[in-house]
Amino acid sequence: MSSFVRRIAGAMALNPRTFEEVEADQSAGAQALMVVLFSALAGAAAARGLGARTSELPTLVVLGLMDWAAWAVLTYQIGTRILPVPDTRSDVGELLRTIGFSTAPGLLAVIGVVPALSKPVVVVTTLWMLAAMVVAVRQALDFRSTARAIAVCVFAFVLSVLLMMLLGSILTPVLSRMS
Repeated sequence: MSSFVRRIAGAMALNPRTFEEVEADQSAGAQALMVVLFSALAGAAAARGLGARTSELPTLVVLGLMDWAAWAVLTYQIGTRILPVPDTRSDVGELLRTIGFSTAPGLLAVIGVVPALSKPVVVVTTLWMLAAMVVAVRQALDFRSTARAIAVCVFAFVLSVLLMMLLGSILTPVLSRMS
C-alpha cells in the first residue's frame, strides 16, 4: 500500500501515529492538499445529491476549499495564540499537513451523490472530519488534553461556518446575477 493511501486510511481511522507522521514529514504537503481537494470534490458531489445544479459544482468546490482554509487559519490562530499550552510547538506547515489529512473522511461524501443518502452522509462525514481534526490538532499542537483540542476545533469550526455563511450571503446575489 502506498504511503499516501496508508495515510488516508490512518487519518480515517483517527490514528494519532498517522498524524504524527504527517506532521513530521515536510514533503507531505502536496499529499495533504490532494486530500483537501478530493474531499472538496466529494462534498460537491454530495451537494449534487442534495439538489445542487451541475453548474453550481465548481463554485461549491471553491467554497469548500475556502471553508477548509478558513478553518485551518482559525485553528492555527486559536491553537497557538489563544489556547496554547507551554508544550505547544508548531509551525503553519505542520498544522496544515495534519489538518489536510483530517479531511480524509470527507472523501466518503461522494456517496452523497445518491439523493436518499445525501443528508446522512454529509452529517456523518462532517462529524467524522471534526473528530479527525481533533486528533490532528492534538498531535500537531502537542496538547495532552483532548478537551483542549476539541475546544480549539469546535471554536474554529463555528467561526469558519459563520464566516462561510457571511461569504455565501454576499456571493449568492452576485452569482445569481451572473447566471
